[in-house]
Amino acid sequence: MHFIRAVILAALSSLTEASLQVVPGGTWTTSNNEHLQAHGAGLIKVNSTYYLVGEDKTGGSSFQNINCYSSPDLVQWTYVGALLSRTSSGDLGPNRVVERPKVLFNAKTNKYVLYMHIDSSNYGDAKVGVATGDSVCGKYTYVNSFRPMNHQSRDMGLFADDDGAGYLLSEDRENGLRIMRLSDDYLTVTTSTYLWKDSIEAPALLKLNGRYYMFGSKLTGWDPNDNVYSTSTSLTSGWSAWKTFADSGSKTYTSQTNYVLPVGSNAAIYFGDRWVSKNLMASTYVWLPLTISGTTVTMANAESWVPDLSSTSSSASRTKPAETAYEGEAATYGGQARDVSCGSCSGSKAAGYVGGPDKGSVTFKNVRSDADARTTVRIRYVNGDSSPRYANVRVNGGAAQKLAFLPTGSSVSSSTLHVDLKAGSTNEVIVEGVGDGWGPDVDRLIVPVQ
Repeated sequence: MHFIRAVILAALSSLTEASLQVVPGGTWTTSNNEHLQAHGAGLIKVNSTYYLVGEDKTGGSSFQNINCYSSPDLVQWTYVGALLSRTSSGDLGPNRVVERPKVLFNAKTNKYVLYMHIDSSNYGDAKVGVATGDSVCGKYTYVNSFRPMNHQSRDMGLFADDDGAGYLLSEDRENGLRIMRLSDDYLTVTTSTYLWKDSIEAPALLKLNGRYYMFGSKLTGWDPNDNVYSTSTSLTSGWSAWKTFADSGSKTYTSQTNYVLPVGSNAAIYFGDRWVSKNLMASTYVWLPLTISGTTVTMANAESWVPDLSSTSSSASRTKPAETAYEGEAATYGGQARDVSCGSCSGSKAAGYVGGPDKGSVTFKNVRSDADARTTVRIRYVNGDSSPRYANVRVNGGAAQKLAFLPTGSSVSSSTLHVDLKAGSTNEVIVEGVGDGWGPDVDRLIVPVQ
């Protein structure tokens, strides 16, 4: 009986977490109350925890930090710290380019090995850099930089095969896209494995059921394009012609490949960047489940989706629950909050003047959930500034959660709130300012109904 009860409780726990959602293109506030800063990222799973390692673009294109975040579910991210930070000179010095960090664990040396694209501000160096660490999200020691086998290397990735062999994926602007075998300690390159004589960057390599899939982007700078994939049963030969996998003409839903994560033995998730070239700190993420069948890969767009990380099927997503929308202009205002005109909002209005010296607030009452559950609420908003706005959000009288709201221009976007709701229609969500700062104009809340 105790075993059966444990199974039932585990199943109920899974169900009540089943509406935590990934929101492609949204503001993703992490434990430090800031938008997730892990661009061009790689991902590594250690035991039951996922670690995301990526570029900190808070100050623009020049190198600042390589950040590390942890999560049990790919939705709720904790900022752990910087693996590497800007130094006074050298490869990691001021005005240097450090991009697309990726981490592998080397079982022979018991070290984590970090590779990254190292370059000058005019992209003339075209090298890879290497660093090592004793823990996945601890401080790393920078080792050196080099041109692999004397070839240029810009966008890059890493891949470890089932036998532990490591490979560098490298965009060589003069010759094409390369796969190169790493040394046993992963600290250098030993041999060339394969070369596509095509102009492909942003490489990411996946293996499922004995078949390899290389994903990449065409060369269009910061602007998105229809990303492509090639597939083979061997790393050294037999690679297919490049094909698109997202809807043709969608420009991969305005994103560029940075990583592909296998889920179980049959499913995978695409990780991409939605770059904002004129304000890189405001760049967001497009993560979507892939559908893979033999040599065919497709990817549908979604406003939001529920990850299924224990999936044994060909899909890494669960069925998304029904949702209810609550309009900002229909909420209860406090302070000097009031209706504002918003051409891109539903109903052409939004709840404005949130926060500020008059402490404007917006209260959504009678918010419904069919279960006691932790869920992802999408706050649809507008922020016409060039920097983030912030708001405190209180749910059912609980402690305030400080959320970030990235610049949107005149468009509407989403910021995600992960929160516990009570079963019934008595939930209350209050959006207010932080200090005397202004919050976003709130279009509406989108709330899952279990």
